[in-house]
Amino acid sequence: MLCEICKKNEATVYITKIVNGNKQQIGLCENCAKEFDGFNVSGEIGIISPFSLQNILSGLMGYMGEFPNANKGTEISCKNCGMTLTEFKQKGLLGCSECYKNFSSTVNPVIYRVQGKVEHVGKIPKKCGKGIIERKRIIKLREELQKSIALENYEEAAKIRDKIRVFENNEKEG
Repeated sequence: MLCEICKKNEATVYITKIVNGNKQQIGLCENCAKEFDGFNVSGEIGIISPFSLQNILSGLMGYMGEFPNANKGTEISCKNCGMTLTEFKQKGLLGCSECYKNFSSTVNPVIYRVQGKVEHVGKIPKKCGKGIIERKRIIKLREELQKSIALENYEEAAKIRDKIRVFENNEKEG
């Protein structure tokens, strides 16, 4: 299939947009996909600006209308960089790491909707990431332990406790 914008290169990126049950799909080559930003109101393909996560976030902000948990009538701003929620809505980018803390009650639900989680889970280096993986595994096991205790499944809780001890001993030795 040829790219639906340039009609020259082979389409390698396929974008599907579903609005009110109407499905629209287009095929783009890699170059046109970098330039693509969405569909215009008439449903035709429209090139607006580079395709990016920021554009997706700001588009999601426009779709949602208001921020969840936003205080009406007052504009919250970051104490560190001065970024406001309105600026975030327009740009799709936060100004600094402190913005995540200052806007957490309003931004976290949006991030959760986009990513499915609020916590960033990235790649871990193979050589030096062993300790990080072990610590995350222990944290996950502790959460499972708490759930088992809450459900009064003490046999499972004992097994999980023993696994935690093994990992902690390995961590101390290593």
